[in-house]
Amino acid sequence: MMDLRKLQKAALAALEDIKAREVEVFDVTHLTSMFDRVIIASADSARQLKALASHVQEEAKAAGGRVYGVEGEDGGDWVLLDLGDIILHIMQPAVRSHYNLEELWGQPKPRKPRARRKAAPARSG
Repeated sequence: MMDLRKLQKAALAALEDIKAREVEVFDVTHLTSMFDRVIIASADSARQLKALASHVQEEAKAAGGRVYGVEGEDGGDWVLLDLGDIILHIMQPAVRSHYNLEELWGQPKPRKPRARRKAAPARSG
């Protein structure tokens, strides 16, 4: 089994590459012994959802991980990726809101905020 941190980092980087929104990471080791992390992310369209799922699979494999299963690729509303120690859900916002998996898995694992660019000062006048 590969290092969980390395796999998580690869998955999160892949999501960021394709501009996933509202990415949440849940440490679920206290809730289940089947996997250690649940990652939930939103996609703005079916096309973006499929691109995200594909890119996560590529990056997980490139990092030495394995994709154990993929569900929902044909639907375009919700894709589930089984990466072993990580289960990743990529969902359209309406589906994510309806199923509210965040409530099921509890509080997200804190993530270090990304460095953000400073906004240009507003012009007056």
